[in-house]
Amino acid sequence: MYKVAVYAIAKDEEKFVERWVDSMKEADSIYVLDTGSSDKTFEKLKSLGVHVVKKIITPWRFDVARDESLKLVPDDVDICVCTDLDEVFNKGWREKLEQAWEKDTTRAMYHYNWSFDKYNKPLVSFLIEKIHSRKNYKWTHPVHEVLKCLDKEKRIVIENITLSHYPDITKSRSSYLPLLELSVKEDPLDDRNMHYLGREYMFYQMYEKSIETLKKHLKLKTATWKDERCASMRFIARCYMNLNNYKLANIWYKKAIMEAPYLRDAYVEMAFLKYLEKNDKQILYYCNEALKITSKYESYTHEPFSWNHTIYDLKSIAYYNLNEKYAALENINIALTYDPENERLKKNKHQVEKEIIYNN
Repeated sequence: MYKVAVYAIAKDEEKFVERWVDSMKEADSIYVLDTGSSDKTFEKLKSLGVHVVKKIITPWRFDVARDESLKLVPDDVDICVCTDLDEVFNKGWREKLEQAWEKDTTRAMYHYNWSFDKYNKPLVSFLIEKIHSRKNYKWTHPVHEVLKCLDKEKRIVIENITLSHYPDITKSRSSYLPLLELSVKEDPLDDRNMHYLGREYMFYQMYEKSIETLKKHLKLKTATWKDERCASMRFIARCYMNLNNYKLANIWYKKAIMEAPYLRDAYVEMAFLKYLEKNDKQILYYCNEALKITSKYESYTHEPFSWNHTIYDLKSIAYYNLNEKYAALENINIALTYDPENERLKKNKHQVEKEIIYNN
């Protein structure tokens, strides 16, 4: 029914090429802008029938590179699908896309698994929207680039399409910080990139700068999404915690909880702060509050530790310190259902079991 094309940018992605092409070949055509690979990415793509062009983007910006890759797609294409070479669609995505797409559709949202645990279970998932019509779209922002529509949009959500991300963890992200600083300089009122910049400063352990930037994010009039506001507050608290200012960390974690009480993350981080403060009863309180939240809707702000073994691990430690060994063992066993190969948890279980047997 429709002419579908996949487009992407790539640099030194040789090890992903075959898997990616195999996933994307349901499209009518595939276009890649190679931005300067020193490995065999270009040659492998070409040998597999991909339309690939080399072009160096100087100075480097992700939005410019994306726009240049989009220019490779012919004007008669109906649906453009932007992906990266470390991403894979679930099988049958093309048919599902055509079934959902209508003649006046301009953009589609679909599920994205951003990260996985060591057992290949999705940790962080959310909706993304990088499928779009050929005309009236442009990429913006030097990094964490977004697709901007230059005309009216009609969006749809396709529930049965999932794209999964399997990144190369050895790749450097050193360019992100200066590009985020540039992005905020270009558009200081963009709340999303202000949040990302503050988060990046935190990653670089630039805690004072992170706190200053995240507070700027919270003051922006457009910073209204509670999930992201809560994340900024958590990051501020995390920075204060790393600066050994537990008093202010407590204040900001409480603010984060009040901002988005429907999210587990602030409760779990507060429980960890209580672990550092050796306050076992408070550990149990905040862990139990987190466990009252049983539905995990898709959001990029979710922390993996809010939905893995961590809560039960913290509870087991608190119960052990309170000399409630059976409760400690129960929570270790639950934690091990999430992470059965965790050696520390297994050692903790052995120790608690030994003490229970000895005391009996």
